[in-house]
Amino acid sequence: MTSTVATTLNYLLAPLDGSRPYTDINADTAKGKPVNNWLKDPHEMQIEDVRGKEELYKLDNAGFQYGREAAKHTSFLNDEEIEREYYPESIDLIKRVTGATKVVIFDHTVRRRRPGELGNSPQKRQPVPQAHVDQTPAASVARVHRHLSPTEAPAFLRKRFQIINLWRPISHAAVDWPLALCDFRSVDFEKDLTPVALIYPDREGETFGVKYNPNHKWKYLKGMTPEEFVLIKCSDSVQDGSVARLAAHTAFQDPNTPEGAPPRESIELRTLVFYD
Repeated sequence: MTSTVATTLNYLLAPLDGSRPYTDINADTAKGKPVNNWLKDPHEMQIEDVRGKEELYKLDNAGFQYGREAAKHTSFLNDEEIEREYYPESIDLIKRVTGATKVVIFDHTVRRRRPGELGNSPQKRQPVPQAHVDQTPAASVARVHRHLSPTEAPAFLRKRFQIINLWRPISHAAVDWPLALCDFRSVDFEKDLTPVALIYPDREGETFGVKYNPNHKWKYLKGMTPEEFVLIKCSDSVQDGSVARLAAHTAFQDPNTPEGAPPRESIELRTLVFYD
């Protein structure tokens, strides 16, 4: 029996004047500069709980893949400790699951939902209730050049590479504001995805915003525990239609969340994944 939940997901509505969508991380809102020049476009969607049939969803067909393996590092309170302890075990995990020969972690984000607080500082990142993909193909190539040396990057770019996020709950099960993923097989790559400039003080990145499509098939793993993880593909250099290229994702409010459930806490690692 299929178990689904109906909830509102936020899509992207591009600027009506045709200008390039942007998100300015450090916009001076006091001077009238908006953080975003695009609008949220909320739609009610059905999200299917895939617990018990997780094996149907793989990086190459859906763009995401669930697994079960507890992390040895469990505190997630100190960035230096995370880098020293959690990074190496996560590289090993990703290599074993994907068969990759080289994995480079280029950053991580710990999210702890704090009702009523803004998530506009690195120490107070909140779950993101907006359908998105972390990098466009162009931004993915730029990431390789940014994190590998000029002598390394060209050789690695000639082979298959991906950007994959490793996401897991921390402290307790993610019952509150869980993570939904969109099966790539339900996405029209050319029509549903809109590049959004991500403006930092010193550089510019680019993400994909997601436009509403009633055919989207959204999935989640109800009550994900810290012993469970999901790999989320953000980019893949194989673009011939033989594999999923990405998985759009968003936090969502589950109307069935029990009263008093602890606010969601999670960590995601963002990684460059290379194959021989």
